[in-house]
Parts: sequence; C-alpha cells; structure tokens
Amino acid sequence: MRKHLLVLMALMFALFLAACSGGDSETSTDTGEESTDETSEETTEQSDEGEASGNQEITVTAKSEIPSMDPSLITDSVGFQWAGETYEGLYRLDENSQLVDGMAESSEVSEDGLTWTFKLRDAEWSNGDPVTAHDFVYAWRRAVDPEVGSEYGPYFLGGIIKNAQAISDGEAELEDLGATAEDDKTLVVELEKPVPYFKSMTVFITFMPLNQAYVEEQGDKFATEAEYTISNGPFQMTEWNHGEGWTVEKNDTYWDAETVQLETINAKVIKEVSTGVNLYDTGEIDQTELNAEFVDQYRTSDAFNVAEKPYLYFFKFNQENNEALANVDIRKAISYAIDRQSLVDVILNDGSVPAEGYVPSNFVSMPNSDQDFREAQGPLVEYNVEKAKEHWQKGLEALGTDSVEIELLGDDTGTSKDVLAYYKNQLEENLEGVTINLMEVPFKERVRRDNEGEFEMEAATWGPDYVDPNTYLNMYLTDGQNNNMGYSSEEYDALIKKANDEYAQEPEKRFETFLEAEKLLLEEDQAVAPIYQDAKAQLFRPSIKGVFTTATGPEFEFKWAYVEE
Repeated sequence: MRKHLLVLMALMFALFLAACSGGDSETSTDTGEESTDETSEETTEQSDEGEASGNQEITVTAKSEIPSMDPSLITDSVGFQWAGETYEGLYRLDENSQLVDGMAESSEVSEDGLTWTFKLRDAEWSNGDPVTAHDFVYAWRRAVDPEVGSEYGPYFLGGIIKNAQAISDGEAELEDLGATAEDDKTLVVELEKPVPYFKSMTVFITFMPLNQAYVEEQGDKFATEAEYTISNGPFQMTEWNHGEGWTVEKNDTYWDAETVQLETINAKVIKEVSTGVNLYDTGEIDQTELNAEFVDQYRTSDAFNVAEKPYLYFFKFNQENNEALANVDIRKAISYAIDRQSLVDVILNDGSVPAEGYVPSNFVSMPNSDQDFREAQGPLVEYNVEKAKEHWQKGLEALGTDSVEIELLGDDTGTSKDVLAYYKNQLEENLEGVTINLMEVPFKERVRRDNEGEFEMEAATWGPDYVDPNTYLNMYLTDGQNNNMGYSSEEYDALIKKANDEYAQEPEKRFETFLEAEKLLLEEDQAVAPIYQDAKAQLFRPSIKGVFTTATGPEFEFKWAYVEE
C-alpha cells in the first residue's frame, strides 16, 4: 500500500493476526460482481460477535511520522493507514479482503468493460456537507492535475481512467477526465481499456473523494494539521502532534456510525522496539511490535501473535548512480550473497519468510485454480555463495577493478538498523573487495530519496495496492513512476503491456505472461533482489477485538474493532 512503494512501506504498525478478528484473513481477486447492502450487513454481523464494554479507547504504536494526510499526495504506509480510517471511497475491504459497501451502494459495468456506473448512498462529510459524485470527480481530477504534483494520481489513473495520462502530461484539460457526475448520486467512469482489477483499485487512497469547497478554503494548509482535515470515514483526526503521535475519534456523521464502537484511537511514534515493550508492560500502550530480542521472551503471552502480509523487502539497484550496479553480474552476485533464511530466523525472528520471487506467496491465485502464483512460478532467487563469487569475479573483470564501494540506503529504526548491519556483513564477507557504506535515514527522508532516485542501493519495501500481480510487476516499466533506478527493458515492457492490453479479458494467458515477465525481471536482468516477505510479531492487548488485516489498503482495519473488558 502500499508506495505502497512502498518502497514506501516501512511498516509502521505490527500486523494483526486473524485471532484479533476471530477469523482467517484470505485474499481473493475481485469478481466485479455488484456490491450489495446484504454483503455489508453480513460483514458487520461477523465482526460484532462480541460485545463492547468498558472504555472504548486504545493506544497503538507508529514507527514514523505521517508525511501527509492529503489523499492526492500520500505515498507511504503511514499515510495510507490513517487516511484510510478517516476517508472512505466507493468500497472498503472486510476481514476476508472482500469488497463491501462504502460510499457506493451498487455498481454496473458495461459488456465491453469500459464503462462503470456507481450509485452512491446518502452520506455526509464531518462538516455536514453531503458526499456526492462531484467529490469523486474533483478528487480524481486533482490527482492527475500536473499543478498538484500527485505521484500516485498519474500512476494509478494514468492509462486506466480515460484521458488521465493526457491530462497529467499537459495534453488535455481536467474536464476531459473519464469521470463524470451524472447527478449527485451517480458516478460514471470511463476506462481507457478493460481493467480486470479496477473495482478493487477504488479502495486505494488516491481514489478517495474530496470536498472541493473545504480543500480550497484551507489552501496550502489542507491536511497539514488535524484542524485542517476532513472526514467521511469511520474516524476523524482530532489531534496531531508532529513527530510524537496523533489521535482519531469516532466520526458521528459517518453513514455507518452505529457499527463503529471505538471512540478514540491514539497513535504514538515509537522507533525503538525496547521502548514500545516497556510502554506496553506499564499499560501505557495497547500494541507494540517485537523484534528477535523480545520474541522468545513473550512467545507464551496471551498478547503475543504473528501475522504474515504480502509485503516484500528487497534491494533496489540504481543503475545510474553506481557504475558497478549497472553490471548484471554484480547485481546477481549481491542477490546470491544474502542468506535469507538466517536473516528471518536469527535477525528478525518474527515469522517473516525468505522471498522466492517478486510477487509474494499467499497473495493471489492463478485464474480458475487454487494454485498460488508463487507456487506456479517456483523460486527465482536463492542463497548460493559459490554462484555469488562466480558472478562477482565476472563483474569485477568487466569493470576492470578489484574493489567496489556501494552505499546502501535504509531506515533508521531499531530493527532496520539490525537488518542493514546484517546485509553489510553478508556482502562484505561473501564478496571479496566490496565495501558497503550504510546510509540510515528517517523514513520520510528515505521516501524522498527514493522518489528522486537519490540512492545507489536501497533496502526497499513494497506492499500491494490491489489484489493482482500487476501491482508488483508494473513497477519496473521504463520510466515508470516507481522505477527511479534506471532499469529499462523493451522485452519486459512488452510483456507487461501484453498482459494488461491484449490479454486483459483472458485471465489465464494474462497470468502466464506475468510469470514470464517476473522470470525476466529476476533470472535474466536481476533488476531487483527480493530478500524476504514480511510478518510481524507483536503484543496486542487481548481485550481489543475485531481488528483485522487486509491484502491492500490500510494495513489493518479498525472500523469493526472494540474493547471487551
């Protein structure tokens, strides 16, 4: 979600086990079937099995500050999480990662897959204004307006919504965007081409509506402080102490407010795991992430759990900023030189698993099959010191040198520092002549440097923006929004284009093409090096119920949460 570069997914919160929600969280692709009120009611009933009692206020941890609460500008997991709780788009995701009603009560799609019509419910903004189709049109136009400078607007709407790319490139007017308000309650969306996953994309934060009068009244202050935020979602931000934390409270104007039982959620920015553990033990917070140092100590606690998410940690190689990284053998050597199993077992010890490819496991199945995409492809990366040394020497000979110096960019939090130190040790031990210089910076600064391509090698992260392999594999198109590392392959570009154009309505051929593209990206080009798939060990107060993870969107959902003392 991640950016979700997530390169931009320095995870802010520990992820929640299904035990927190009373059921397993499963991912599935959107069927495109019409969403109904019956589905939403069923989801609420499933989540409200217990009974709220006691003070409905909880305090959780965040690993970094919120860079922005503006849906048009958010690119990080922190912003995704809290904007996702304060805004609501056409749909939300339930505990099984299925689409349920949000602002849309129903939808229809034309036979050719190009025109979607959404009927909106009666809903209000937190200032009392009605939520209308015009709010979606305004927000989507704003997201592709070159003057606004949204990163995800062109990335998500460009090539999807009719004329979005042309508007972003300054070749068409905002009014030409293929999103129109037929009336206050009818949103009509025209696509450039059939997009199998479009409906699930509407959960993403860039697709949230915006109240035009409010945004323009606030001007440059919009979404920079709690007092300059607005909500149409379950919660509303009421306090924001930059660098320290923030508070969201139940939004009484929310259309489904009777379902929301939590009154207050406090978030505290805590970078060090030991600090979080101490605060949890003293009862000052209700949730905190654990690292290897604390996992064994708390493993038998009722508050301990581990959750796996389809978030990938990997190396990005900037082929423009370091001559050595422009050499494919050097990149392959670095990938082979990392012992991923020892990393997850010893350094992380939190349930994370070694990555076998760029599309994570347990994320999406092959069409008309229960076979996982990752299983269908098989492993594309491995730890092999012999192969690492072989490629390393070949690369050094091509460069005409016996030594290489590489700067590795990463986050400055406790766990990230441990992981970066592990990478440095592995590479310098297994690759003779390499020097790894660590550059540890705050999350927000890493995001900026990634966006600007100001790195040589980066310990990056990515989480899905929708349930489809494309959310990972389209990142590395030539000059793509999330490329930023000088990688370019005409063959790769052609494969992704074929999957999304020629095979858009042929799921089996489409996925086979994605398998081919992933193999090219890793086995032949080693454009990036997948390292591990994330899971988080955490302590979470057992009295807090109804919190669950979803495949995309916010990392976890609080709408149906409550305290049962």
